[in-house]
Amino acid sequence: MTQRFAYAQAAPGIHQAMYALEDYLHQCSLEPRLIHLVKLRASQVNECAYCIDMHWKDLRALGEEEQRLYSLDAWRECPWYTDRERAALAWTEAVTLLAADQVPDAVFEAVKPHFTDTELADLTCVVATINAWNRLSIAARVPPGTYRPKPR
Repeated sequence: MTQRFAYAQAAPGIHQAMYALEDYLHQCSLEPRLIHLVKLRASQVNECAYCIDMHWKDLRALGEEEQRLYSLDAWRECPWYTDRERAALAWTEAVTLLAADQVPDAVFEAVKPHFTDTELADLTCVVATINAWNRLSIAARVPPGTYRPKPR
């Protein structure tokens, strides 16, 4: 796959705006592992190879177990996700796949007991942000495999 263009060079303001969102997310009310788990799941749904590679590596750098990573696309059938994670993953899929069903009340009712209003707002921002990154990366055909996590 050949990259079509580079946003950072073509329109630096786009990257600056996206990184401002990322700066907020790295200081928000959610735990880093959950943020990256949500980003990985949305990237799987959107089939964004670059972002799947990135967030898989970020989660491994945070100490995440391989079993939880390689079964993430079947999270409903696997016992190793917490109720909070399951609620976040269901919310992620509903917000990512808006055209399918909007965000159903049943998904909201399932996520609400596990997240404060602030956390739910932050979670929704994580999903919106990764969906934007996915679309930018897919449209530009950013090749996967070059990302390296920052040392922790």
